Amino acid sequence: MDYQQILELVKEVSKAGLTNFEYTEGNIRIAMSCPQPEGKIVVPASNIALQEAIGVSANSVNGANTAGTEGVAAQSQAAEAVGKKGGNLVKSPLVGTFYTAPSEDAEPFIKVGDTVKKGQTLAIVEAMKLMNEIESEFDGVVTEILVENEENVEYGQPLFRIQ
Repeated sequence: MDYQQILELVKEVSKAGLTNFEYTEGNIRIAMSCPQPEGKIVVPASNIALQEAIGVSANSVNGANTAGTEGVAAQSQAAEAVGKKGGNLVKSPLVGTFYTAPSEDAEPFIKVGDTVKKGQTLAIVEAMKLMNEIESEFDGVVTEILVENEENVEYGQPLFRIQ
């Protein structure tokens, strides 16, 4: 991959609004990470992803079913309840599948009671066949893991509580 191709890749990843991106070709590995500004709303790239994010089936996209909006309201209330316990929450930067370890037979990155440093890998969220490392935004002790291994997570969903 030459310099122009790398620049084009960076531009396209930025334009897509991705927060984490990894690319491997032969012995070349490119990893990009971009922090999300607070309050920014990320819209999934496809209608299917959007439907999954709000819990609406493909047959009810035209508004025939309101279960999706009720599901979003329930998730919102659950997130508020989680936030009231105190501590710092590490939230998912994207929609995907949550993994506690780098492979099925490996030890989890962290457990409840572990002391973590800012920047330490806590878990992985897989999105569109890309493995995105979730790093701690805080120094402290992990007091709660709010998601089960291999569970689907939404953008902004609390994953960990760190005191």
